[in-house]
Amino acid sequence: MEKNKLKSLLISTNTNLKLAMQKLNETAEKILFVVDEKGKLLGTITDGDIRRGIISNIKFNDSVEKIMHTDFTKVTPDEARLKEDIRKLMVKKKFEQIPVLNNEGIIIDVILWTDFLEEKKHSRSKNVFENQVVIMAGGKGTRLDPFTKILPKPLIPINDKPVIEHIMEKFYQDGFSKFIYTLNYKKEYIKLFLAENKFPYNIDWIEEKELLGTAGGLALLKDKITDTFFVANCDSILETDFSEVLKWHKEQKAAITIIGCHNEVKIPFGVLELSDGKLEKISEKPVQDIIINTGVYIIEPYVISHIPPGKPMDMNKLIDCIIEKEKISVFPIYGGWFDIGQWKEYKKSIEKLGDLEGV
Repeated sequence: MEKNKLKSLLISTNTNLKLAMQKLNETAEKILFVVDEKGKLLGTITDGDIRRGIISNIKFNDSVEKIMHTDFTKVTPDEARLKEDIRKLMVKKKFEQIPVLNNEGIIIDVILWTDFLEEKKHSRSKNVFENQVVIMAGGKGTRLDPFTKILPKPLIPINDKPVIEHIMEKFYQDGFSKFIYTLNYKKEYIKLFLAENKFPYNIDWIEEKELLGTAGGLALLKDKITDTFFVANCDSILETDFSEVLKWHKEQKAAITIIGCHNEVKIPFGVLELSDGKLEKISEKPVQDIIINTGVYIIEPYVISHIPPGKPMDMNKLIDCIIEKEKISVFPIYGGWFDIGQWKEYKKSIEKLGDLEGV
């Protein structure tokens, strides 16, 4: 690994979760190495460790020491030269990265699983999943008026492709190729687009007789879906590994998993903090860290039975119904969420996705 790349993966013990999340997002290697001032490896942190920390109520400003692993696997420079042994070790342990340490325990290199692959990093996953992806594409998209008076929201262009093509491409890259659309508003436009383009996907659709909200249309799929499935709003593009989300969902044994994205809310005022009726302090324009619903979910098929057929229902109402009886988990991500549903975010998404495609 190049020295600059290795340096970007190193953090100190006083790094907080929020900064670690930012680092993981910037480096895209799914792991960070916690070192002391001399570079001695103290522990490792993966995106999964941070995810589990967040749902266990670890705060964004808490030190990574609370979640780092100190029982990491490592190799010496001599061992690192035995490529076949390293490959077998990575397969056996299911590791994607192994640090190389010198005699003083200082990290001097990292062996990546991709070093053993001929495929490009962004090629399609070798894993192929049968799980279906439901894309909710029946709404009017009124937040994008007057654009959506002409085109339905799912066909709004992001650079040279409509938004739903970006969504399908990302799922396909991660091994998912079965899509079902819920259609209503300007449905003939969408049907024509899906039918005329020769996509390498299995595409089907259902038609709502009336607008059924962000969850109501799922009732029409009761006889079409028998396994765990994704639901995605047609205005949400995520740069995350959906196979990892599915794995997380199964591990959590949840009825629904919501993909949530970290966001900072900047309060443009001085906030008064009280204690026993007295002012304790004034926080001037504080920043709050929150997890926002991205509009992408994994759902177990039996959840559909809780949706009244033919009646409008939004996803938050369905979640309120399920949360009283079943476990609902959250898969947190940092960045990589493009919300196309409003003009300000749409313009940002064009720039960001254009930069990503140019890499």
